[in-house]
Amino acid sequence: MAQVRSMRADARRNRELLLEAAVEAFAAHGEGASLDDIAKRAGVGSGTLYRHFPTRRALLEAAYVDRIESLAARAVELAERMPPGEALVEWLNELGAGMLRIRGLRALLGAAVGDGGTQCCDPLKSAVDRLVGAAREAGVLRHDVEPVDVLRLAHGVATASELAGGEGTQIRRYLGLLMEGLRA
Repeated sequence: MAQVRSMRADARRNRELLLEAAVEAFAAHGEGASLDDIAKRAGVGSGTLYRHFPTRRALLEAAYVDRIESLAARAVELAERMPPGEALVEWLNELGAGMLRIRGLRALLGAAVGDGGTQCCDPLKSAVDRLVGAAREAGVLRHDVEPVDVLRLAHGVATASELAGGEGTQIRRYLGLLMEGLRA
């Protein structure tokens, strides 16, 4: 078995600088932020960016992996201390707010539940599997509701909330309406 070489210190530093610049750029301009500008902001050339992150999606995934894992961990925390239906609603509110606050996360989630071409959102899929399963078992969620349905609908609610303006103030209201339709 071939041994994987460690990343050189300068390459590791460049990667970290690129990720920091990417998070800032995505926050300011959304997932469509200029990759060339991200490279410039990080103080490296475009070739360095593409060596580390060959596609925009790869950069988005790397930039948001910590936030995705935090949201997934939050689902576990809520499931342990709240009744199943309440835990699902609270987590969806946090996920929706996260999609509005963390620009680019909605694009990743949309790709994950759309074409399935990304695995970075697998922790979110596992989290919603757990929450939806518990809510169905408790009888507070319709039995025909699938976890991927809930993620797709949450994605749509975040989009609708952003379109409504007001910095996402509508998200709780829209998710409340959604949950009424999903209740058993």
